[in-house]
Amino acid sequence: MHNNLYEVLRKAPDFFLIAGPCVIETESVMLKTAEFLKELTSELNIPFVFKSSFLKANRTSGNSYSGPGLEQGMKLLAKIKTEFELPILTDIHETNDIAAVVEICDIIQIPAFLSRQTALLQAAGQSGRIVNIKKGQFMAPEDMLSASEKVTSTGNSKVILTERGTTFGYHNLVVDFRGFGIMHMTGYPVVYDVTHSLQRPSESSVSGGSPEFAPLMAQAAIATGMVKGLFIETHPEPSKALSDAGSMLALDKLPAMLINCIKLRQAVSQA
Repeated sequence: MHNNLYEVLRKAPDFFLIAGPCVIETESVMLKTAEFLKELTSELNIPFVFKSSFLKANRTSGNSYSGPGLEQGMKLLAKIKTEFELPILTDIHETNDIAAVVEICDIIQIPAFLSRQTALLQAAGQSGRIVNIKKGQFMAPEDMLSASEKVTSTGNSKVILTERGTTFGYHNLVVDFRGFGIMHMTGYPVVYDVTHSLQRPSESSVSGGSPEFAPLMAQAAIATGMVKGLFIETHPEPSKALSDAGSMLALDKLPAMLINCIKLRQAVSQA
Protein backbone atom coordinates (compact mmCIF):
# COMPACT_ATOMS: atom_id res chain seq x y z
CA MET A 1 0.00 0.00 0.00
CA HIS A 2 2.81 2.42 0.90
CA ASN A 3 4.42 2.10 -2.54
CA ASN A 4 1.92 4.41 -4.27
CA LEU A 5 0.34 6.07 -1.25
CA TYR A 6 2.48 9.20 -1.53
CA GLU A 7 1.22 9.89 -5.06
CA VAL A 8 -2.37 9.20 -3.98
CA LEU A 9 -2.03 11.82 -1.25
CA ARG A 10 -0.25 14.35 -3.47
CA LYS A 11 -2.91 14.00 -6.15
CA ALA A 12 -5.97 13.97 -3.87
CA PRO A 13 -8.88 15.63 -5.69
CA ASP A 14 -9.52 18.08 -2.85
CA PHE A 15 -7.37 17.17 0.15
CA PHE A 16 -6.48 14.14 2.22
CA LEU A 17 -7.23 13.42 5.86
CA ILE A 18 -5.01 12.05 8.62
CA ALA A 19 -7.19 11.30 11.64
CA GLY A 20 -7.73 9.10 14.66
CA PRO A 21 -7.47 9.16 18.47
CA CYS A 22 -4.45 10.85 20.00
CA VAL A 23 -3.22 7.68 21.70
CA ILE A 24 -4.20 4.05 21.18
CA GLU A 25 -6.98 3.26 23.63
CA THR A 26 -9.30 0.26 23.98
CA GLU A 27 -9.90 -1.93 20.95
CA SER A 28 -13.58 -0.95 20.87
CA VAL A 29 -12.81 2.79 20.73
CA MET A 30 -10.17 2.27 18.06
CA LEU A 31 -12.32 0.07 15.82
CA LYS A 32 -15.36 2.32 16.17
CA THR A 33 -13.30 5.36 15.19
CA ALA A 34 -11.65 3.63 12.24
CA GLU A 35 -14.97 2.32 10.92
CA PHE A 36 -16.63 5.75 11.15
CA LEU A 37 -13.72 7.51 9.45
CA LYS A 38 -13.41 4.90 6.69
CA GLU A 39 -17.11 5.18 5.81
CA LEU A 40 -17.11 8.99 5.94
CA THR A 41 -14.00 9.50 3.81
CA SER A 42 -15.11 6.87 1.29
CA GLU A 43 -18.41 8.69 0.89
CA LEU A 44 -16.67 12.05 0.45
CA ASN A 45 -13.87 10.68 -1.80
CA ILE A 46 -11.15 11.89 0.57
CA PRO A 47 -7.96 9.79 0.76
CA PHE A 48 -7.63 8.77 4.40
CA VAL A 49 -4.79 7.70 6.69
CA PHE A 50 -5.60 6.36 10.16
CA LYS A 51 -3.44 7.87 12.92
CA SER A 52 -2.83 6.94 16.52
CA SER A 53 0.20 6.85 18.81
CA PHE A 54 1.47 3.77 20.61
CA LEU A 55 3.33 6.07 22.99
CA LYS A 56 3.24 9.75 23.83
CA ALA A 57 6.64 10.53 25.27
CA ASN A 58 5.99 14.17 26.16
CA ARG A 59 3.00 14.11 28.50
CA THR A 60 2.57 17.19 30.70
CA SER A 61 2.41 15.00 33.80
CA GLY A 62 4.37 11.83 34.44
CA ASN A 63 1.12 10.31 35.68
CA SER A 64 -0.78 10.88 32.41
CA TYR A 65 -1.73 7.94 30.19
CA SER A 66 0.94 7.57 27.55
CA GLY A 67 -0.25 4.57 25.52
CA PRO A 68 0.04 0.78 25.43
CA GLY A 69 3.62 0.70 24.18
CA LEU A 70 5.21 -0.46 20.95
CA GLU A 71 4.32 -4.17 20.89
CA GLN A 72 0.66 -3.91 21.90
CA GLY A 73 0.18 -0.75 19.89
CA MET A 74 1.44 -2.31 16.68
CA LYS A 75 -0.86 -5.31 17.15
CA LEU A 76 -3.93 -3.11 17.29
CA LEU A 77 -2.81 -0.88 14.41
CA ALA A 78 -2.18 -4.04 12.35
CA LYS A 79 -5.74 -5.18 13.06
CA ILE A 80 -7.14 -1.83 11.90
CA LYS A 81 -4.95 -1.88 8.81
CA THR A 82 -6.17 -5.37 7.83
CA GLU A 83 -9.82 -5.12 8.84
CA PHE A 84 -10.48 -1.73 7.23
CA GLU A 85 -7.79 -1.78 4.53
CA LEU A 86 -6.40 1.55 5.69
CA PRO A 87 -2.92 3.06 5.54
CA ILE A 88 -1.53 3.74 9.00
CA LEU A 89 0.50 6.58 10.54
CA THR A 90 2.16 6.62 13.93
CA ASP A 91 4.91 8.67 15.50
CA ILE A 92 8.32 7.56 16.63
CA HIS A 93 10.53 8.94 19.37
CA GLU A 94 13.72 6.91 19.02
CA THR A 95 15.51 5.23 16.14
CA ASN A 96 14.91 1.91 17.93
CA ASP A 97 11.16 2.25 17.24
CA ILE A 98 11.53 2.16 13.47
CA ALA A 99 12.06 -1.55 12.75
CA ALA A 100 8.77 -2.55 14.39
CA VAL A 101 6.84 0.45 13.10
CA VAL A 102 7.69 -0.10 9.42
CA GLU A 103 6.27 -3.62 9.60
CA ILE A 104 2.80 -2.07 9.97
CA CYS A 105 2.85 1.64 9.20
CA ASP A 106 2.89 3.40 5.86
CA ILE A 107 3.84 6.80 7.28
CA ILE A 108 6.34 7.55 10.02
CA GLN A 109 5.68 10.76 11.89
CA ILE A 110 8.34 12.87 13.55
CA PRO A 111 6.81 14.66 16.56
CA ALA A 112 7.08 18.44 16.72
CA PHE A 113 9.43 18.42 19.70
CA LEU A 114 11.80 16.12 17.78
CA SER A 115 11.68 17.86 14.41
CA ARG A 116 15.33 18.96 14.56
CA GLN A 117 16.74 15.58 15.59
CA THR A 118 19.08 14.76 12.73
CA ALA A 119 19.67 11.06 13.49
CA LEU A 120 15.92 10.43 13.92
CA LEU A 121 15.03 12.18 10.65
CA GLN A 122 17.73 10.34 8.74
CA ALA A 123 16.75 6.96 10.18
CA ALA A 124 13.13 7.61 9.26
CA GLY A 125 14.23 8.47 5.72
CA GLN A 126 16.30 5.30 5.47
CA SER A 127 13.20 3.24 6.27
CA GLY A 128 11.78 4.06 2.83
CA ARG A 129 8.41 4.99 4.29
CA ILE A 130 6.68 8.34 3.86
CA VAL A 131 7.95 10.71 6.56
CA ASN A 132 5.60 13.31 8.03
CA ILE A 133 7.56 16.00 9.86
CA LYS A 134 5.63 18.07 12.39
CA LYS A 135 6.93 21.64 12.53
CA GLY A 136 8.22 22.36 16.02
CA GLN A 137 6.37 25.05 17.95
CA PHE A 138 9.75 26.79 18.16
CA MET A 139 10.57 26.66 14.43
CA ALA A 140 9.98 29.10 11.58
CA PRO A 141 8.28 27.64 8.49
CA GLU A 142 11.42 28.15 6.39
CA ASP A 143 13.33 25.93 8.84
CA MET A 144 11.32 22.97 7.56
CA LEU A 145 13.39 22.90 4.38
CA SER A 146 16.45 21.92 6.42
CA ALA A 147 14.42 19.31 8.27
CA SER A 148 13.20 17.82 5.00
CA GLU A 149 16.73 17.74 3.62
CA LYS A 150 17.78 15.49 6.50
CA VAL A 151 15.25 12.96 5.23
CA THR A 152 15.94 13.40 1.51
CA SER A 153 19.71 13.08 2.08
CA THR A 154 18.97 9.34 2.46
CA GLY A 155 17.49 9.16 -1.05
CA ASN A 156 13.91 9.18 0.23
CA SER A 157 11.92 12.12 -1.18
CA LYS A 158 8.54 11.07 0.26
CA VAL A 159 8.15 13.92 2.73
CA ILE A 160 5.09 15.62 4.19
CA LEU A 161 5.31 18.85 6.22
CA THR A 162 2.77 19.56 8.96
CA GLU A 163 1.99 22.88 10.64
CA ARG A 164 0.77 22.59 14.24
CA GLY A 165 1.07 26.15 15.52
CA THR A 166 3.81 28.25 17.06
CA THR A 167 4.32 29.04 20.74
CA PHE A 168 2.72 32.41 21.52
CA GLY A 169 3.37 33.39 25.10
CA TYR A 170 2.52 30.87 27.78
CA HIS A 171 -0.06 28.10 27.26
CA ASN A 172 -1.11 29.23 23.81
CA LEU A 173 -0.34 28.59 20.15
CA VAL A 174 -0.91 30.68 17.05
CA VAL A 175 -0.97 29.70 13.37
CA ASP A 176 0.76 32.09 10.98
CA PHE A 177 -1.00 31.40 7.70
CA ARG A 178 1.97 32.73 5.75
CA GLY A 179 3.70 29.54 6.83
CA PHE A 180 1.49 27.43 4.57
CA GLY A 181 2.75 29.36 1.56
CA ILE A 182 6.37 29.21 2.70
CA MET A 183 6.27 25.45 3.27
CA HIS A 184 4.32 24.93 0.03
CA MET A 185 7.30 26.37 -1.86
CA THR A 186 9.36 23.32 -0.85
CA GLY A 187 7.22 21.23 -3.22
CA TYR A 188 6.16 18.81 -0.48
CA PRO A 189 2.50 18.33 0.53
CA VAL A 190 1.59 20.65 3.40
CA VAL A 191 -0.75 19.46 6.15
CA TYR A 192 -2.54 21.54 8.75
CA ASP A 193 -2.80 19.90 12.17
CA VAL A 194 -6.10 21.43 13.19
CA THR A 195 -6.63 20.07 16.68
CA HIS A 196 -3.05 20.36 17.98
CA SER A 197 -2.92 23.99 16.87
CA LEU A 198 -5.90 24.60 19.17
CA GLN A 199 -4.24 23.08 22.21
CA ARG A 200 -3.40 25.07 25.31
CA PRO A 201 -0.23 23.20 26.24
CA SER A 202 0.50 22.40 29.89
CA GLU A 203 -2.41 24.56 31.03
CA SER A 204 -2.56 22.62 34.29
CA SER A 205 -1.52 19.02 34.87
CA VAL A 206 -2.87 18.25 31.38
CA SER A 207 -3.15 20.13 28.09
CA GLY A 208 -6.37 21.98 27.37
CA GLY A 209 -7.78 23.13 24.07
CA SER A 210 -10.47 24.88 22.05
CA PRO A 211 -11.83 22.29 19.59
CA GLU A 212 -14.93 24.41 18.99
CA PHE A 213 -12.75 26.51 16.66
CA ALA A 214 -11.67 23.52 14.57
CA PRO A 215 -14.16 24.08 11.70
CA LEU A 216 -13.24 27.78 11.47
CA MET A 217 -9.49 27.09 11.39
CA ALA A 218 -9.70 24.14 9.00
CA GLN A 219 -11.79 26.12 6.53
CA ALA A 220 -9.47 29.11 6.73
CA ALA A 221 -6.43 26.90 6.07
CA ILE A 222 -8.06 25.20 3.08
CA ALA A 223 -9.01 28.61 1.70
CA THR A 224 -5.31 29.50 1.36
CA GLY A 225 -5.06 26.97 -1.47
CA MET A 226 -1.69 25.86 -0.03
CA VAL A 227 -2.86 23.02 2.23
CA LYS A 228 -3.12 19.52 0.79
CA GLY A 229 -4.07 17.64 3.95
CA LEU A 230 -5.85 18.03 7.26
CA PHE A 231 -4.68 16.32 10.46
CA ILE A 232 -7.42 15.90 13.06
CA GLU A 233 -7.34 13.97 16.31
CA THR A 234 -10.84 12.69 16.92
CA HIS A 235 -12.70 10.44 19.33
CA PRO A 236 -16.26 9.12 19.78
CA GLU A 237 -16.44 10.83 23.21
CA PRO A 238 -13.56 13.28 23.67
CA SER A 239 -14.45 14.00 27.29
CA LYS A 240 -13.69 10.34 28.08
CA ALA A 241 -10.48 10.20 26.03
CA LEU A 242 -7.34 9.03 27.82
CA SER A 243 -5.16 11.69 26.17
CA ASP A 244 -5.79 15.18 24.78
CA ALA A 245 -9.40 15.12 25.91
CA GLY A 246 -9.45 18.92 25.86
CA SER A 247 -8.52 19.30 22.19
CA MET A 248 -9.81 16.27 20.27
CA LEU A 249 -12.81 16.76 18.00
CA ALA A 250 -15.91 14.60 18.41
CA LEU A 251 -16.49 12.22 15.49
CA ASP A 252 -19.97 13.58 14.86
CA LYS A 253 -18.55 17.06 14.23
CA LEU A 254 -16.43 15.86 11.31
CA PRO A 255 -18.93 15.37 8.45
CA ALA A 256 -20.17 18.97 8.27
CA MET A 257 -16.65 20.35 8.66
CA LEU A 258 -15.19 18.18 5.89
CA ILE A 259 -18.07 18.92 3.53
CA ASN A 260 -17.56 22.66 4.00
CA CYS A 261 -13.82 22.26 3.46
CA ILE A 262 -14.45 20.39 0.20
CA LYS A 263 -16.71 23.20 -1.01
CA LEU A 264 -14.07 25.77 -0.15
CA ARG A 265 -11.28 23.80 -1.81
CA GLN A 266 -13.29 23.48 -5.01
CA ALA A 267 -14.15 27.18 -4.97
CA VAL A 268 -10.48 28.10 -4.54
CA SER A 269 -9.48 25.74 -7.38
CA GLN A 270 -11.98 27.38 -9.71
CA ALA A 271 -11.05 30.94 -8.80
